[in-house]
Parts: sequence; structure tokens; C-alpha cells
Amino acid sequence: MDPAQEIELNALRYQEPMNAVIERGDSSVQQFYRDATVFLTGGSGFIGKQLIEKLFRACYVGKVYVLMRPKKGKTVDERLAEMLEDPVFDAVRKKSPGFSDKIVAVTGDVADTKLGLNDNDWNTLTQEVNVIFHVAATTRFDESLRVATLINIRGTREALKLGHACQDFRSFVHVSSAYANANVQDLGSEVLEQFYPCPVPPDVMIRLAETVSDERIKEVENKFIKGYPNTYTFAKAIAEEEVRRWTGRIPACIVRPAIVISSYKEPCPGWTDMSCAYGASGLVLGPATGLVHALYIDNDTRFSLVPVDYVNNGLIAAGYETARRQANDVKIYSISSARNLCSWNTMSTTILSVAENLPTPVSVWYIYIINTSNTHLFLLLTWILHLIPGYLLDFICVLLRKKPMFTKLYKKIYNLSKALSYFVTRTWIFDDSNTDKLYQSLSENDRIIFNFDTTDIDYKDYLTIWCIGLRKYVLKDGLKNTVYARKKQFWLHKLNLIVTALYFYCFYILVMLFIYGINCLWF
Repeated sequence: MDPAQEIELNALRYQEPMNAVIERGDSSVQQFYRDATVFLTGGSGFIGKQLIEKLFRACYVGKVYVLMRPKKGKTVDERLAEMLEDPVFDAVRKKSPGFSDKIVAVTGDVADTKLGLNDNDWNTLTQEVNVIFHVAATTRFDESLRVATLINIRGTREALKLGHACQDFRSFVHVSSAYANANVQDLGSEVLEQFYPCPVPPDVMIRLAETVSDERIKEVENKFIKGYPNTYTFAKAIAEEEVRRWTGRIPACIVRPAIVISSYKEPCPGWTDMSCAYGASGLVLGPATGLVHALYIDNDTRFSLVPVDYVNNGLIAAGYETARRQANDVKIYSISSARNLCSWNTMSTTILSVAENLPTPVSVWYIYIINTSNTHLFLLLTWILHLIPGYLLDFICVLLRKKPMFTKLYKKIYNLSKALSYFVTRTWIFDDSNTDKLYQSLSENDRIIFNFDTTDIDYKDYLTIWCIGLRKYVLKDGLKNTVYARKKQFWLHKLNLIVTALYFYCFYILVMLFIYGINCLWF
């Protein structure tokens, strides 16, 4: 058996105690969701897909409505069928082959009023839905302020309106972000599980997005988001205020996940999807393929990394608790690893260890990483290690009559690094007192089925599973030929030494010729 497959097989054994308890079907959380009708926004996204899977595999829900929009010439039903082919659903498909018959795609758009639902669908939902998970959001850090407002703020308002109109409504779970209120001025202090002053009233932002021209919004964007790193966290902070405004009218809670990455234990170790390549997983994928060698990051920075299965277990538990409490306040739950932070130094050491022992056979060059939190040094390394080689490779592509791609790729990687820099060059501490109390309040069986206690994560073990998952679900190398990949890395290391020596020698010659030319012109 391939060494990577062996690690995956061993990780699958983590599920055995949980699966035994799930089969009983008698825990309090399971009973709450049994035969319930759930409405989900963002169901086709990374978090949403695994949430749907867990609801059917462990909670025995009656029906799940998924808000979707036609895209790239495909209807919502075609998109749903395509989504259900994702490996995340393999385990529940094996357990309950007919589970997909209970998933209904409804045409709509979270950016539209009434979520883009027609009257018939709206009426159907208000008659049937018991629980809403509002997961949908634009997570692009460079999103325009108008789009971020319409999706993240107005979309939240419209989802709340739907919940308020439901006849037998029990719980509304809003997914925010732990970084919604992580601002530079508060660096060094805990981000508490409480509401923070809202930068702009939600109705003001919505009215602005609905009535003001793109040009005018662009002019005032920097003034509006001052103190926030991007439009994403700014809009998320205001969306929380919108949820708070519905206090007393609808049973609601807010869940703030930190950096969400691949699953740890369920439904399969290391599960992720392609969308994650543009987030934190990109920090691993680039070096793991030998394409990226310089990262804009601080070695001493400690991260709050959270597995997607822990996040969804927390969402499900929070939905149950919100319905049980029926209180006139909105609880906030931060799902982070505040008491079990992982430094980038540990991460990079583990990644390099995996690269040495469990490299992917699809790597294109020797795997090594140079980390720096110095902006100027990172730019210099980007040119030396990425852009100049990228231009050379693209020139070769042109000669071979192939489409040039490397320069464009490295520019995207540079922009991604800069976008993530706010989060990966600072250590943020997130208070998780409410989350811990929620976890401790669950029965022993529910803690086993819906584990979101991040203090039990062995990060060296988990980071290895993360890398294995990226190999299987993003690079799609089948977790095969690991031994061959080790030999490949051995020879690529030697080749890298030779090429690096020649590269810097040529660079030295060019510099000397440039200096000689300057001297000749001067004298």
C-alpha cells in the first residue's frame, strides 16, 4: 500500500467511535433535527456541502432546500446533480443511497431582494422550513463594496425576513467570520464573543448600494472601510449588526469560524475542494507542487486553523441550542483554535517534512520555502524566484507554440499573498467562552457526534492529513506513486542546486555587464 494511502486509512479509524453513536440516533441534537426541514444558503460552497452531508449522515433531516442560481448555462437542478458527485457525499451515499431525493434546489440569488425567490417558492419555504443556515457570502477580499454589501449585508437581511415569515420556525444560524472585528487598532487584545460598534448602519449601506453609482461608491470606499483590511470583513461586521436588530423577532445566533481548511476526521480525512486553492490551502499547494518558493508570512505568527467538520459540528450544535434557549438575545460563538494555536514555523516544518516523506508525484520542481514578513524582501524574492523564471518559462512556451501561463500564475500568487498578508503576519486571539460552554453543555453522545473542541487537535497529525487531502482532492494524484515522488524529489534537489548556481552566475554576469556599461558611458 502506498504510504499516503496508509495514512488516510489510519485516519479513517478516527470515525469508528462516532459512527457507533450516530447509529443509535437518540442524542438530543439528532432528535431536534430528525425530520426537520432545513433551508441553506451557500450550499454549493465548501462549508455548505459538508454541512449538507453531515445533516443527512448524522441528523436524519427530512428535507434540505438549497438556494442556487443558474450558472454557466446550467440550471439549478443540473448544478445540484453536479454538486452531489463530490466525494464529500460518498459516505452518506453508501449509508443512505436515497438521501439526494430529499435535497431540493430552489432558484434564487442571495444578492437579490427576497433572495431572488419567486412567490411560489417563497410561500412553500415559509410553510415548511424550520431551520435556516445562512452560509452564503462573497469571500473575495477585493470584492467591490457594492457587491459585498448586496450579498453579505442585504442577503443576510433577506434571509432573516424569510425566517421571520416561516410558520414553524425554530432557529436561524448566521455564519460570520472570526475576523469580522479583528482590526489593527485592536491588535494584541482578544476579539470577544460580543457585538462591536457597527461602522455604518446596515440600512444605510444597503440604500447606498441600491441607489448610488459605481463611480461614487468607489470614491468613498476607502473612507467607509477605514480600519478594516477589506470589504469582506467590513461587510461581515455590518451583517452581524443586522442579525442583532432582529433580536426578539426570530431565534438567531451568530457563528464566527476562523480560518476554515480541510476536514480532520469526517466524512473523509482531508476532504477539501478546488475553491480552497485560493485561500489558506494555497499557502500549502504552491510549495507542495514546487511552483512557489517565497511566502509573505511571519514565522512566529500563530494561526487559528479550524477543520471544516469542526465548523459544521459547531453550526449544527448552535442551531440546536438557539432553538432550545428561545431567549431574547443573540449568542455569538467563535469557532477557533484560540487555546490551541499553531505557528507558521510548526506548519512550514510539517509541510516540508510531508514534502520529504509524502511528496506528490505531480510536483514540477524541488520543494523548498523561504518565509519573510518584510515587504521589500518578499517583492525581491518574488522577482528572483517567481517572475523572472516565469518570464523565461513563458518564452519557452511561446517557442513551443504553447499558451504562456507562468507569469500570470505568479502574479496571481503574489496578489493572493498580499491579500492574505493581513491575516498571516499577525496573531489574533479569539475568545471562545460561549463556544466552550455550548460544547460542555452537550450530552456525552452529542460531544462525540458533533465534536468542535479544537483543543483535541494534534496539529502535526492534522497538517499531514491536510496535505494528504490536498493531494487527493485538489491535485488528484490518487495518493499513488509516493515512493517514485521521493526519488523524483531527490534528483530535483540536485538539479535545483545546479540550476540555482547557473541562474545566479548569469545574474551576476548581467549585473557586471550593466556596471561595466555604465562606467563606459560615464568615462
